Parts: sequence; C-alpha cells; structure tokens
Amino acid sequence: MGAPADPASEPGADEGASAGGDGEGTGPAADAVAGEAPEGAPGPEAGAGGAPALSEAEAEIAAQRELRERIEKRKAEKDGPIEAGGKLSGTAADLLAAVRAVEGGQKPATAFYDSPAPAPARRTTTAPAPAPVREQAPAPRAASPESVTAVAAVLAAGGAPAALGRSAAALLGDRAAELLREDPWQLLALPGVGPDQADGFARALLGAAAGPDDERRTAALTGWVLEQAALRGHTALDADRVREALAGRGVSDPEAAVQHAVAEGVVLVFQDGPEEQEQGDEEAAEAVAPGPVLLGLDRYALAEESLADGLARLVNGGDKEADWSEASAAAPSPSAAELIRAAAAHGLVAHTGGEAARAEPAALIAAARGLGLRALGAAHSVDGRRRLAEDIGAPEAAVTLAGLLSGAEGPGRDEEGALALDLLVVLDAPQLDVETAAMLVESLADGVRLVLSGDPGVLGSAGAGQVFADVLAARACPRVVSRTPDAGPIGELVSGIGIGELNQVAAPGKEVVIVPVREAGEAVHRTVQLVADSVPRAIGVPSEDTQVITVGHGGAAGTRALNEALKQRLNPGPGRFGGFDPGDRVAHVPAPGRTVPGVVVSADAEGLHLDCAGTPVVVPQEQVADSVRHAWALSAHQAAGMRWPAAVVVLPGDAARGLSRPWVYTAFGRGERHLSVVHGVDQALPRAVAEVPAQERSTRLRALLEASQEAQEPAER
Repeated sequence: MGAPADPASEPGADEGASAGGDGEGTGPAADAVAGEAPEGAPGPEAGAGGAPALSEAEAEIAAQRELRERIEKRKAEKDGPIEAGGKLSGTAADLLAAVRAVEGGQKPATAFYDSPAPAPARRTTTAPAPAPVREQAPAPRAASPESVTAVAAVLAAGGAPAALGRSAAALLGDRAAELLREDPWQLLALPGVGPDQADGFARALLGAAAGPDDERRTAALTGWVLEQAALRGHTALDADRVREALAGRGVSDPEAAVQHAVAEGVVLVFQDGPEEQEQGDEEAAEAVAPGPVLLGLDRYALAEESLADGLARLVNGGDKEADWSEASAAAPSPSAAELIRAAAAHGLVAHTGGEAARAEPAALIAAARGLGLRALGAAHSVDGRRRLAEDIGAPEAAVTLAGLLSGAEGPGRDEEGALALDLLVVLDAPQLDVETAAMLVESLADGVRLVLSGDPGVLGSAGAGQVFADVLAARACPRVVSRTPDAGPIGELVSGIGIGELNQVAAPGKEVVIVPVREAGEAVHRTVQLVADSVPRAIGVPSEDTQVITVGHGGAAGTRALNEALKQRLNPGPGRFGGFDPGDRVAHVPAPGRTVPGVVVSADAEGLHLDCAGTPVVVPQEQVADSVRHAWALSAHQAAGMRWPAAVVVLPGDAARGLSRPWVYTAFGRGERHLSVVHGVDQALPRAVAEVPAQERSTRLRALLEASQEAQEPAER
C-alpha cells in the first residue's frame, strides 16, 4: 500500500492489551436482528434562528411529521390500501387480508403505539441563509412530572431501572403507566431495552400469565425485530426471516404471531412483483415468479411509497427543451459537460464518481446559476458544504441537506411548502436514508431538476434504506459516470480498493505510510505518537487537522480508548464540564445518525458551549452525556462525507471481523494529503478488500421504481 514506517523514528509501545472492540457495522448483518447500528454519521451543523424560532433539529422533526401526514392523506385518497399481493394464496393471502382489515378501518393501525398528534412544521418563506448563530440543542419531548412519577412506580414494581421513567413517559404519552401495566412488553419500544429485559419486566408484573406466546409479547417482538433490522439498514424483511427470529425468541407458532402483528397494525405486509400487473397482463405476470412476502414498519413503507412516487414525478417533469449548449461547451471537463447536458434534458439524473468528481456537480450548479436558474448544492456535512462552496465559487450556493430541509439554510419555501429551486444537486447521495429522501423529494415542486451525486463505493446511510443504490440498480434515470480519476497516491490506493484490489502505491512524499503493530495497546500508543508528533513533524499537518478513524467504539483500541489516550496527550484536563475541558475535540449528535464535529469553548448554567465549524452551539447540561462525545477518533460511519488534511486509520487485531471493502474504501479516503494505517490485522485487510463487498440491504424502493417504469412504458407507446 505504501511505505512502512521507520522503526527508528516510530518506536513501539512497551505495553499492550488484547483488543475486544465492538465492530461498527458496515451494513446489514447476516442476521438482520443482531448487532448495533452505527453510533452516528457526520451531518450538518446546528442551524440558526432567533430566540423564538425552532431549532434546526426541531424543525427537521416537525417537517418529517408533516411529511408523514401528507403521505397518509395521499394514501387515503387512493382507491384502496397499498396494492400488494392480488394473486397471493396461503399464508401470504392471510397476511394481506389482515393488513387490509387494518387499512379498511376494522382495526386501528395505531393500536400498538399511542403516538401523539404530529406537530405542524415551521415554514420559512424568506430566502437568505442565515449567518451562524448560537442555537440551543433540541430538548426531548417533555413529559409531565405526574406522568413520570406514575411510570417510575410501574417500572419499580417490575424491577426496571427508574432512569427509564422519563423516556418511557415521553414516548408512550400521558397514559404510559397504564399502558405498561396493560402491556408490559411495550417497554421494548424504549432504546436499549431488549427482549430479555422486557420479559423479566412482564413476569414481574403479570406473574404466570406472562407466557412466551402471549399475543402482546409476540406483537411487540415482531415490531422489535423489524426495528432492529432498520438499525442495520433494512426497510423490510422477508417474512420467513421474521418468523425465524421469533422462533429464536421462544415463540411456538411464529406464523400465527406474524398474522396477529399484521392484524394489530404493528407491521405491514407486501409482495412487490408481477401480482400488481393490470388484469390485461395476467398471462405475462404468471410467467414471472412472484417476489418474496415482505414485512415492514409503517413509517418506512410510507416513505418508500412516497419516494418512488416523487421520483417518478420528477423523471416525467422538467423543461426538456432547455438549451444549455453554451454552458456544456464551457464546462471544465468532458464529464462535467456530460452532466450538464444530462441535467438539461432530464428531471432526474444520477452522477457517480470519487472525490475529484465532486467538481462536476459544482460546475453544473455554477452553469445553471449563470443561466439565471435557482440552483443549489446540498452536502451531507458542514465540511462537504465548505468544499462544495469553494468549488462553485459562491458560498450561498452550498448548504447542508439537514439545514435545507429544516429551513435554517437555503432559499426557504414557497406558499405551497415547496423549496424555491429550479435545480438541486445532492452530494454524498449514498448517505441518504429513505425517510430523509422522501422528505426531500416531497419538498420539490413539479419541474424541478434533481441530481443525485455520490460515490457508490462508500459506506451507506446510518438510517434505513439504500436510496442511491436502489435508484442506480433500477435504472430509474440517466446515469453519468465520471471519468475524472482521484489523483495522487491516496487516490490511486482508494481507486484500487474500489475494484477489490489492495495495491502497493508509490508514495515518495510519505502520502501513505503503514505502521505495523502487534496488539491493541501498541496500536493506541502508535496512534497517539502519529497524531501528536510524527505527522506534524514529517508531513506538516498539525494535530488538530488529523483525524483518527477506527472500526468500533468499544474495546482496547476503539474510539473510546483512543479518545481517552489522545485527550491525555493533546488536551489534558480534569474534565470539569461533564467530562470535557475547553479545547477538547468533540462530536455533537443533535439527532440520531448525524454527527457534527466541534470544539469545546466553555460551560455555564446554560450548558456546554461548542464551536461547530464557526457555529456556536449550546448543549443543555442534561443532554451532554447523550449527545456529546470526544472526537479525536471517530468511526468510519461518523467520518463519511468529511475529509481532513491527514487521517490515521487504526486496525487492531480484532478489527478483522468488522472490515469490508466499503469500510476500507471509506476510511482510507478520508485523508487529503496523508494517510497512516496502524496495521494489526495482517492478511485480513487484503481479504476484506477482495472478498467482502457491500452487504445488500433489504428494501422495496428498487421494486417500486421498476414497477413505476413498467407502468409508464405502455403510456409512452
């Protein structure tokens, strides 16, 4: 890969410890219900607003609620329930009958979850992106003291931690105590609670009546299985896999349990495929095998249905007669010219390429703005926004996606709630989860051009779905493949990894350095040495511009251990502000799946004051423990969408099981000028690159897009 470090200049550690880290998932595991979701992915900074305005995260949540309201309304206006399985028989037909009973009103779809009515979304109609201002981190939904006290009493009676009281009351509402007494397995809806804990809680409250086949238990378990699958990226699961998971949890009749869960509205059932053909196409449909019976949660089903409809609307819209010939002729590269021509002729375009290819969507945005169009680029992270703005040469033309959707950045919305745009380019498209993508497309008016741009080789979104991969696989729109290669030794190395080859590259300027280690303790020692001394001295990149990336958060060489060692060397202190000191590098997580790098400034009665890329953020004291962590070292999922002048990738011995081609590709590509690899996995690294590709996520979007195309073809003929 590169030059090994000189042992004389990089002494080894005297001590060592066996690694036992928890691997960060690189995609859905073989068992979709096992493991943890990535702790976070990088995201945009907190937005702006006056004192009475909603924060960015609050506005984002409100907008998501409004999106679901709109989808529900549109779904209700259709002739019937979600069409699926018109020719099913046996178990699948029984499942479909059950879900239609729910959708037909015979059973309430919300019988399982007592959710409050969605709050109205904030709408912004003024244009300019605000300058960075201080923003309070969003507070969780408040629960009344009486409700918390009542829930705490029920939890105590069931032997559950009292600390769950506030979150249970906030999630389940004012009737939380009553609901938990009636159905103790609703405890499974709380983050961090597993089936064993819920079973113990139920036995304490119900005694002998708490059996493994209790319908309340099987319904809750079915929902929990799908929630765990969503954490691994799936929006739906094969019904057989759900039944297998239930059987593994002691359910004696998994088939009956699934049917009951569907009837109660806990899950929905689908069978996308030829059974949804028109009656005149019955013979053609019968010649094709039907798709598998899938089970999914309502939120992801609605998002995928809405997203597929919205993308089809964009494909068929747009002014395809626009003349952008002069703009394409002036493009800085052949690939940029091709992208400009594609965007001129189509309402939806996919663009793929590496880091160097990001200049092509920037050229498209600049060309569109030169034609007088309202064109904007949205990146996944603050760093991505900065790089895009530099490429365009217009800071106002680049935003973060979360900031755009919340109204904290960008042109605002018109009176219909649509974004005031003619062209939107979304960079880092692999980081789009299905719910965010649905909200985005729902926010685009007819005729708006949408370009999805990204590198298919990187790790996927922290949330459920694989939107970019599904759009590419369904061939739902023209695809422009960049011919611009990534330059330099790091670019050459990463390009080889993308095709399954871990090549030795020439690195005359020490752009790539391999540091072999034997054990986790030595890996930590060498990492600290690289960040604090070797990279600044030999490469000229200061410690604050060097990012450490490792496979997992736990273990002897995970992010927690590395951050502890790096803090002790780079910014020692007593941690007087909830474990933090001024100058600490931190990651702020304003919402699940979003990581915003920052630096601790101070703390007072308001909370912990951070500087997140120039935006002051105040995190209330009670939220610090859950939403702020040290960030000299990050996981690859957290680092996706960002780059630093130098990156140190740490691979301790037990990291082998967490490695895959997308993980290595993502981690090795985070350094712009320099990459050091603290290498302790021996042949597991080239084996992962060659033999462990991205694991497919189970979704419905591709099938929905393909069905939409098939329905469109007869109309065009």
